[in-house]
Amino acid sequence: MKSNLLLNYITWTVDKDLFTIPVLDHPIRWYGLFWLFGILLAYKVLVSMFRKDGKPIEFLDQLTIYIITGTIIGARLGHVLFYDPSYYIANPLKIITLWEGGLASHGGGIGILIAIYLFGRKHQLPFLWLADRIALVIPLAGACIRLGNLMNSEMIGTPTHLPWAFVFTHVDHIPRHPAQLYEALFCMLLFLILNRLWMKSIFRNAHGNYFALLLILLFSFRFLDEFLKINQEHFEESLFINMGQLLSIPFIVIGGIVLFLNYSKKLKVHLH
Repeated sequence: MKSNLLLNYITWTVDKDLFTIPVLDHPIRWYGLFWLFGILLAYKVLVSMFRKDGKPIEFLDQLTIYIITGTIIGARLGHVLFYDPSYYIANPLKIITLWEGGLASHGGGIGILIAIYLFGRKHQLPFLWLADRIALVIPLAGACIRLGNLMNSEMIGTPTHLPWAFVFTHVDHIPRHPAQLYEALFCMLLFLILNRLWMKSIFRNAHGNYFALLLILLFSFRFLDEFLKINQEHFEESLFINMGQLLSIPFIVIGGIVLFLNYSKKLKVHLH
């Protein structure tokens, strides 16, 4: 009877390994490919943007290295510090075992902000000028990463009987919300919205508006989407909101502060 009921839902049986390299016996995983694809797509969009700004491609290449490094280090340390610090204190060498999994998107976001700050200081560029441009491609890369999570059958959702429920057979046989797919689709929509606003020169009156909109919209959706995800760690069961929601709040607040300050400056100019 259970198998007949499951036929009404989307059965997800995708193997996280795309193929294994002969001789080396090393798997190539969908997740890594989606990460790479996201970086390449974001880079392609930024190339066009930086050319219009009169910046050399070598400049973008350096910025890309900064951001990739910041993302990986930040995401890993975010997982270590936010989700299981006691384990990694007891096993410090495990911190560098990235291939075993464990990346936190909020930590990656912090890493990106630090990378932008360091790069801007080195090249004497305003932080918010850089942040606006990176904000336009973050959702594109984020969508690819969440699709990678889908291929890995991770970050799965809570049980549901909605007709588009996924049954992640590598996890269990319970129909669940495809929470990672919800976030991927939202990121794609956010990418289109922000770039449309950019092309129309809307909100370009001050540096930081696009960056602020990204933080508010992306992390507000992340906060809501977390209600449809199972908790990643046991300690989250005792929290009123889970760690993903808790970490989203500062990003939303920062976005609101940037918009408020920009609006206040614009209002003062009009009053004078």
